[in-house]
Amino acid sequence: MASERYNPRAAEPRWQKAWDAAKLFEAKNDDPRPKYYVLEMFPYPSGNIHIGHTRNYTMGDVVARYKRAAGYNVLHPMGWDAFGMPAENAAMQNKVHPKDWTYKNIDNMRAQLKTMGLSIDWSREFATCDVDYYHRQQMLFLDMLDKGLVTRKTSKVNWDPEDLTVLANEQVIDGRGWRSGALVEQRELTQWFFKITDFAQDLNDAIDTLDQWPEKVRTMQRNWIGRSEGLILRWKLDEASAEASGVKTIPVFTTRPDTLFGASFLAIAADHPLARKAAETDAELAAFCDECRRMGTSVAALETAEKRGYRTGLQVEHPFDPNWTLPVYVANFVLMEYGTGAVFGCPGHDQRDLDFARKYDLPVTPVVLPVGEDPMTFTIGAEAYVGEGTMVNSRFLDGMNPEAAFQEVASRLEKTELEGAPQAERKINFRLRDWGISRQRYWGCPIPIIHCEACGTVPVPKKDLPVKLPDDVEFDRPGNPLDRHPTWRHVSCPKCGGAAHRETDTMDTFVDSSWYFTRFTAPWEKEPTDKAAANGWLPVDQYIGGIEHAILHLLYSRFFTRAMQATGHVDVSEPFKGLFTQGMVVHETYKSADGKWLSPSEVRLSNDDGVRSAVEIATGKLATIGGLEKMSKSKKNVVSPEEITESYGADTARWFMLSDSPPERDVEWTEDGAAGVHRFVQRLWRLLSGAGEKLVNIAPANGQAGDALELSRAVHKALKAVGDDIEKLAFNRAVARVHELVNAIAAPLGRVAEGNADADLRASARQCVEFVIAMVAPFMPHLAEEVWATLGESDLLAARAWPKFDPALVIDNEIVLPVQINGKKRGDLTITRDADQAAIQSAVLSLDFVVKALEGKEPRKLIIVPQRIVNVVV
Repeated sequence: MASERYNPRAAEPRWQKAWDAAKLFEAKNDDPRPKYYVLEMFPYPSGNIHIGHTRNYTMGDVVARYKRAAGYNVLHPMGWDAFGMPAENAAMQNKVHPKDWTYKNIDNMRAQLKTMGLSIDWSREFATCDVDYYHRQQMLFLDMLDKGLVTRKTSKVNWDPEDLTVLANEQVIDGRGWRSGALVEQRELTQWFFKITDFAQDLNDAIDTLDQWPEKVRTMQRNWIGRSEGLILRWKLDEASAEASGVKTIPVFTTRPDTLFGASFLAIAADHPLARKAAETDAELAAFCDECRRMGTSVAALETAEKRGYRTGLQVEHPFDPNWTLPVYVANFVLMEYGTGAVFGCPGHDQRDLDFARKYDLPVTPVVLPVGEDPMTFTIGAEAYVGEGTMVNSRFLDGMNPEAAFQEVASRLEKTELEGAPQAERKINFRLRDWGISRQRYWGCPIPIIHCEACGTVPVPKKDLPVKLPDDVEFDRPGNPLDRHPTWRHVSCPKCGGAAHRETDTMDTFVDSSWYFTRFTAPWEKEPTDKAAANGWLPVDQYIGGIEHAILHLLYSRFFTRAMQATGHVDVSEPFKGLFTQGMVVHETYKSADGKWLSPSEVRLSNDDGVRSAVEIATGKLATIGGLEKMSKSKKNVVSPEEITESYGADTARWFMLSDSPPERDVEWTEDGAAGVHRFVQRLWRLLSGAGEKLVNIAPANGQAGDALELSRAVHKALKAVGDDIEKLAFNRAVARVHELVNAIAAPLGRVAEGNADADLRASARQCVEFVIAMVAPFMPHLAEEVWATLGESDLLAARAWPKFDPALVIDNEIVLPVQINGKKRGDLTITRDADQAAIQSAVLSLDFVVKALEGKEPRKLIIVPQRIVNVVV
């Protein structure tokens, strides 16, 4: 006899062991079934999984379990994004080696994930800090170097003065390092780059093919790549400026040549050759340029900083009027790496330029007139006008739209010669810059390069790979321990045999995560990939992760897949076919009376007459209830899966994660919400197990009549709808349908449990229970297995196929026809779908409102549009 209460503590470990023993979730590369690759962005091993992580992994698991049941060979692996600064910081703070800290955390987090009952192929697990993994990454680096996709150059970088390492532009948030929070500085360093710009056009064009990605993410990618069509326009310095500078022209890239008649200044970067030369004899300018260099190189740093400039004394002539000159400034918002390192400012139609012009009292002339404005009175106030309109104050361009004006300016200046060349040429520019991968830290993949005074930079021969990280390093002070290691960096040159030294920079950790999904397809291979396996599994059919990775990780992964294609490791170019960005799990925050953060387990909540309050359990003092925020260790509003599993079981957590809101939105974790779900779990268990015990050895079948038929109709409709919802990742709708179905089937299944059911209802009920647990299994797999066992079955439900619905039973037998009288709707008629015209006519004429309208007379006409509408003409 089934227990009155479902006991997840006993059931969940038992079924997890059964799945593992059967190796149900291990994918085979030679399986002939159609493939389906579902993957969640793998976690950083910080030490603990919180409930926010489990929402992400549960979503992927629902898809994996459903697709497996639907007949697919499913790959659903897990690994660890394990290199990075936090491990080094932990080494310094806790006197523990990064390797030991990392692998200890992995062991803990793996155990936590396994309590969630995820259908993961653990046989393919790896960490990016495994020598086996970064060995293959070093092989890829050498292949990319051989193909010309890697270069070494000196450039401006974002320097984190706290972590003492380079940051990519994407890793600078509001001018600060994304890990340390320190204000970044600009420095010039020689470092290694991946030539992502070689693929800029393709990366941009292929966004249109990613039709299973969120439009928001596609837009973010387009903006970051930043393809723009414009002109390289050479501005002529006036005679005095040319003589003083030794330069006759300043090239400027612009996407808005139509606004030339609104120009009021030119601005150049602090590292522009003209600025450098002028600074040699101008100490004040030199100091200003140094200050500019201390800013970050990110767009965020440029946009948020106060716009400042230094007037050089140089003047340029307007391209269409040699008597009109504009001043040249060195400005802190212009970078040498973007365009030509020079811009012209049109304050009327660019907010940055307007802020600058107001600060330095420069002219502001509107040259684009908004629709409906009077050109005699329209002026620019505190905000630049950036919309469409008609050209004004622009001489021969007046009356044109901006696009026509662009073409006119381009056409004229292409034909104008300046210093023996056209004054302008059309140019496609990209905001995207090459990816600097050098990081000045220990805990990362060593770059397989040796530096020799005689031979220069020499790749480590593949036969000498891997270049392993030394274990005997010291973290007694900031900086890269590899630089001060007594032996590791000293080697012989592979070319000449002379004394040489290793590259001590390691790779950006985004390299590690840019191909891990490919390695999962054959993690045992000695080469980076088994090409056939990679081509068979890729692209990932469904990738799930946070919107915060829309640029950093996804763009790099798209580039890296193309690089692996170019080096012969895969034949695909796009890594992810479908992308889903889930919302966060948020939780209230709490603070003690002295302002310290408190965890949910440290407070006791109460609700008196609708007024909620919190008390710190340890002190008995009132605590402050804060707003809903993303779970974070710093604010202690993290709920661990273990707490939930101990209290309610993994299935409760899984169901709750996907029930309350659409998966792309945030969900609030509350104790009350979890308790409510647990009550539903218990209700479902009582309903299904109670009936199930009476249905052992009963053959499932469609109901033939009465309640049995209605039960079959309800469950077949739900089966179809839930399957459709999972396909669309509409998990909350699927959950809602199950709740509705449970309400609908409670009475007939109750009769079965009481022994008050005929053979027709028992057969229909057996089918109903099987269908319900199939629908529930992707979400609550342990409960489903437990109910399956009560039906007398000894095999695993997780290995069974998704049931097939009967098309005849998912069609509503009744339809509702609007009924009009003289063309105006007066009511509805509910009638069987297959009713003929005579039956519909008879039913319509007996409706109260029709009888009243006819007043005992025959209708002049009765128009029936089958399954659409009825119109009675009186």
